[in-house]
Amino acid sequence: MIWNNKFSYPRTTRSFENGVRKYEINNEKLPSVTSVLSATRSPEELASLKLWEQRVGEVNAKKIKNEASTRGSALHAYVEDFLRGRVNESFFESDEQYKSMANQIITNGIKGSLTEIWGVECNLYYPQKFGGQADIVGVYDGVESILDLKQANKPKKESYIQDYFLQISAYSLAHNYVYKTNIQQGVILMCTVDNYFQKFVIQNDVLEMYQNLFLGRLKKFQELNKK
Repeated sequence: MIWNNKFSYPRTTRSFENGVRKYEINNEKLPSVTSVLSATRSPEELASLKLWEQRVGEVNAKKIKNEASTRGSALHAYVEDFLRGRVNESFFESDEQYKSMANQIITNGIKGSLTEIWGVECNLYYPQKFGGQADIVGVYDGVESILDLKQANKPKKESYIQDYFLQISAYSLAHNYVYKTNIQQGVILMCTVDNYFQKFVIQNDVLEMYQNLFLGRLKKFQELNKK
């Protein structure tokens, strides 16, 4: 694994306006990719989320979301520390949940596959359209790629993580546009709380399909926010 700081990723400030997360980049306030996707969920997705909240209870649902957010942030930070050489691998065995989950991702998803790192926690944007932050950008299995790290309470089917594919496709659009790259692969590395690792990869025509689907969601978001 080598670092190749070939691109200069911008600094950004973040804010919330009317429930929408905004990235301020180059004097533009752009809606985040996650806000675009959240605001344009289908009626079926919204109904499913509501049923889940009713089933577990409002208080418990909030607790589950907060715990997942905290665990996800810690997992991301640990993987970044590993990539930057700040983690001693002799301490890979850990009782801390987020560390054991991160180590599954490192061992099964990163080592031997991520050969070149262009950046970690990279601020990306598509001028006048959207902004966001990619977990890892680089060369994965010989292909220029966007990588996203995810944690979950239980294993996922591809049909359950369509928004994850849309997210990485949006980042690939932004990176290719601004930096004139040819990213043709999106990779999701995921681990559950009981240390079950999963990897999902979309490439070429499939990635392009999700790019177009995201642009459709973006158009819907823009129309909603004109009202």
